[in-house]
Amino acid sequence: MLKLFDLTLKFNGYPIKEAKAELRKIVAQSTTEHQLFIENKKREIVEFHLQNNAFYQQLVGSKTFKSWGDLPILNKQNLQKPLNERLSNGYNSKNTYVNKTSGSSGDPFIFAKDKYCHALTWASYMYRFGWFGIDFNRSIQARFYGIPLDFIGNKKERFKDFLSKRFRFPVFDLSDQALEKVLKKFENTKFDYLNGYTSSLVLFGKFLRKQNLILKEICPTLKVCMVTSEMLFEEDKILLETQFGIPIINEYGASELDLIAFENPEGKWQVNTETLFVEILDDKNNVLPYGQEGRIVITSLFNKAHPFIRYDIGDIGILDAKSTLDKPILKKLIGRTNDVALLPSGKKSPGLTFYYVTKSIIEDDGNVKEFIIKQTKIDAFEIEYVSETELNLEQIQKIKQAIALYLEPNLAFKFTRKNALERSNRGKLKQFTSLLK
Repeated sequence: MLKLFDLTLKFNGYPIKEAKAELRKIVAQSTTEHQLFIENKKREIVEFHLQNNAFYQQLVGSKTFKSWGDLPILNKQNLQKPLNERLSNGYNSKNTYVNKTSGSSGDPFIFAKDKYCHALTWASYMYRFGWFGIDFNRSIQARFYGIPLDFIGNKKERFKDFLSKRFRFPVFDLSDQALEKVLKKFENTKFDYLNGYTSSLVLFGKFLRKQNLILKEICPTLKVCMVTSEMLFEEDKILLETQFGIPIINEYGASELDLIAFENPEGKWQVNTETLFVEILDDKNNVLPYGQEGRIVITSLFNKAHPFIRYDIGDIGILDAKSTLDKPILKKLIGRTNDVALLPSGKKSPGLTFYYVTKSIIEDDGNVKEFIIKQTKIDAFEIEYVSETELNLEQIQKIKQAIALYLEPNLAFKFTRKNALERSNRGKLKQFTSLLK
C-alpha cells in the first residue's frame, strides 16, 4: 500500500523511516537501558549546544557545565529575539523546520527544529496514535482546527489536509446551522477518528445531545477522538464519550517541542520520555518530587538546530507520585502560569478555579454552550457566555456564592451574553484571561 503521508514527509526532507526505526529502538529499551539513554541524551544535547550555539553559550555563561542543576532555566522571554541569532552553527531557515508558537502564553516566538528532530516528532505522534488503531497513512481524520483565511494560506493547508487524509471543519463558525453541515459530512464519509480543539468538539457534542444523536451510530467507522490545545474537564469528557460513542483521548503537546503527554490505553496521561525530558520545578528552580505541583520544564533531547534545554513552557502541573524515570504519568495539568488571578486579599488563584466553579453551575440546565472569564480589575471580573436565553438572577446568585466560598467574597461580576466568543486567529478559545498589568 502507498504510504502517502510518509512519502510526503520524506519528499520535504524529513527522514521519517530512520526516525521510526530509532523510536522503535528507544521504546524497546529495558528500564535500566532507558534511564541510561535519558542521562546520555541530556549530556549530549547540552554539550552540543555549548559548543555550537552562541545564544546558548551566552545564556549559560560558559562552554562547559558540571551538573544538570547548574543549567539556567530557559524561558519564553529569552526567545524574544530574531531566530537567526538563536540557531546553531550550520543551521538556517532553509535547512530546518520553522514555525511560530500560537502565543497562548502571551509570548509568541518563531522556533526551528532540525529535520531529523521534526521527523522524530511525527514518529512520536504515529506511535501513540497507533495505540488506538490509527494509521496516518490510511485512517481518515475529521479535523476540528482553525485554518488560515487568506487565499494562499488556506489552499496550502487544504492541500496538506488532502495528503494527510484529513477533512477540516473550520471552528470559526460553530452555529447550529454550521454543525448541521458537519453532521451531513459524517453521514457520508467513513471517518476513522476525530482530532481537534477541545472547546470545538464539546460544542459539537452539545449539539448532538440536543438532537438526541450518537455520532458512532451516524458514522459507524469511528474508532476514537483525540482532543488537544485546551483543557478537557471531566464533565466534558463524559459528554463527548456519551454523544460520540467512542473513547476520548487527551493529549498535551507544544508545537516547539513534541507530544508531551498522551493518554494511554489504560487511561493514564503518559509522558513522552523518548524525545523529551520533563521536570517539575518550584519557584526557586528546585526539582520537586513526584506528586507535588510546580512549573513544567522540558528538555528536547534531539533538537540540534535550536536549544530547548530546561525550557519553562509556562504551564503548571503534577507528575503522579507513582511515576518512574522511564514512565512518568502526568496526574494533572493545572493551567498556564500567566493565567493567575490576583485577588484583593493578596491571594493568587489559578484562573481555571473560576472556570471550574462557574462551569458546574452555569451548565446545569444545558442552556449555556460555552463561556470565558476575564479579570478586568483586582476585584472585578467579566463572564461572557453563549446561550439560548439570559442567565437568570438565581443562576447568577449561585455563581457568586460559589466564588465567595472557593475564592473570597466581595468580588464584582459582570455577565454578558454573546452570540459567539472571541477566539484566537487559530480558532482556540482562551478560557481565562487576566487584563491586569
